[in-house]
Amino acid sequence: MTGYPPQDWRKVRRRLRRREAWRRMLALARRPLMVAVIVVLAAGGAVAGITAGPASRGISAGCQKVFVPAYFGTGTWTQAINSKPAPSALILNPATGVGAGRAPNRAYQSVVRQARAAGSAVLGYSSTADGLRPVAQVEADVRNYHAWYGVTGIFLDRVNGVSSKLSYYEQLAGYIHRAIPGSSVWLNAGIYPERQYMSVGDVLMVFEGTFTQYRDIVVPGWARGFPADRFASTIYGASSSSQANDAIRLSRSRNVGYIYVTNLTGSNPYDALPGYWSSEDAALRAGCRAH
Repeated sequence: MTGYPPQDWRKVRRRLRRREAWRRMLALARRPLMVAVIVVLAAGGAVAGITAGPASRGISAGCQKVFVPAYFGTGTWTQAINSKPAPSALILNPATGVGAGRAPNRAYQSVVRQARAAGSAVLGYSSTADGLRPVAQVEADVRNYHAWYGVTGIFLDRVNGVSSKLSYYEQLAGYIHRAIPGSSVWLNAGIYPERQYMSVGDVLMVFEGTFTQYRDIVVPGWARGFPADRFASTIYGASSSSQANDAIRLSRSRNVGYIYVTNLTGSNPYDALPGYWSSEDAALRAGCRAH
């Protein structure tokens, strides 16, 4: 999983600030409508036009779920699956590359079955190369993940979350939902994308970076109007369990329902579970008021 280079972060943030200022002006004229939406949400309704896939499971305020970018061997998959509780979702990346690979891997097929039996959603990894990868290649990944591993959703990485690329991701999301009935589509922009992407992805990964970076991000106001289980964050380089707990508390205050924190760094901070895995799992359970 990768986000934007630093220079693109600044451009996107400027766009978001301009758009947010305009939306706040419009919101003043639409306050009765917003009250109606809040009432619907409080009654357990969903935002109109947005579907929740199998990985979006009733996260209440203060109750988060752990997901795992499981870019490691099958033995570590077993360790993650045997956690109590098992992760809400695991991201399958058997080729540790752009997609499903050239052929099914029997060892991963076995652990995927174990994960699903334990109640975990399994998402197949596919890179979109910032919206430049041919749609046909991503669609081939979707078909292969479904046929080879029986995944319950797709995790689209390197998402370019600007309005000019919206139709590209709409096309992919539509194909995924048709190819895998009841599937969940996760989009990883690495930052908060344009708000329109909320109508495309079931879960948006709105942060991927270091613990130091995470402390300083700005959450756009519109993100507070959606259920927490529409957002995920991955935080690496949290060197201690204390920093991991701080990251979890921050993410909860920022309306993020799915969280993964690790002490690992480098080109692939997802090639093993964090050294404090058991305490991270416990911290999430302790902060959960309802399962």
